[in-house]
Amino acid sequence: MALGLLLGNLVPGLNTALEAVKVGEVSLPIAVGLLVMMYPVLAKVRYDQTRRVIGDRKLMISSLVINWLLAPAFMFVLAWVFLADLPEYRTGLIIVGLARCIAMVMIWNDLACGDRESAAVLVAINSVFQVVAFGALGWFYLQLLPSWLGLPTTSADFSFWAITLSVLIFLGIPLLAGFLTRTLGEKAKGRDWYEGTFLPRLGPWALYGLLFTITLLFALQGGTIAARPLDVARIALPLLVYFVVVFGAGMLIGKWLDLGYAKTTTLAFTAAGNNFELAIAVAVGTFGVTSGQALAGVVGPLIEVPALVALVYAALWARKRFFTPATASL
Repeated sequence: MALGLLLGNLVPGLNTALEAVKVGEVSLPIAVGLLVMMYPVLAKVRYDQTRRVIGDRKLMISSLVINWLLAPAFMFVLAWVFLADLPEYRTGLIIVGLARCIAMVMIWNDLACGDRESAAVLVAINSVFQVVAFGALGWFYLQLLPSWLGLPTTSADFSFWAITLSVLIFLGIPLLAGFLTRTLGEKAKGRDWYEGTFLPRLGPWALYGLLFTITLLFALQGGTIAARPLDVARIALPLLVYFVVVFGAGMLIGKWLDLGYAKTTTLAFTAAGNNFELAIAVAVGTFGVTSGQALAGVVGPLIEVPALVALVYAALWARKRFFTPATASL
């Protein structure tokens, strides 16, 4: 993050170069970084175990309720409590809350020793709901609900194609690649070779992709962040509250439902993470690259990255303290 901010402020023309070619509304180098980040994680998934995850009704229902009812509603409340006098940032924050995570959450879940198969299934479900429900939820939280409460409303025209394209690229491509790699690799060499020899060589590329993506993301937005530090601080506070509270709620609900450590952690991270690529793309496409809504989307990963890294350690601490060895086993 620090390196990206320095590059964005010190290297002339870097923003123009990074934005020269785009995949949808996302810079091509950042899109490549996201794909490199996602592929190794999805290649680790045991796809023959996804039926077990789909059959877990407690996990499925709790994930849908947290992701599509509680978390967006909580972000709406935070946006109005902290940014009532700043309508552009408030709108941007609500859009961030509606964009459920489909990419980086796989990394955080993996680092915290969560259930990979559950994460893959929940991310896929989030993707389907994102395509189907994002526009309707945007209308509800930006126009209908505020009008019911006597609050100012915001008009926004969300592109169905932009949302679908984001899901297909950032989840569809690495998911298909990971599935084919697992299937063909095990067929050719067996599971022992695949998991004992191939995956240890492939695995580190997920972190390389993560670091590359974060560096370029902040290089691209470094000038905006440095020019408006007080605005960034105003947007950052509700985001920090959101990540901590939603993650904590996910852990408590998973513990209460007796899901075990791995699935509880997956539930918490898929609920707390947000699809900042989509949020930024929607904000830029709808309101413009220099808009306050776009800045709110940019501040999202600025807070999300360190917050969720910290929550990885919180999850690992909770495993030792609150979960029995049987349910906490890897």
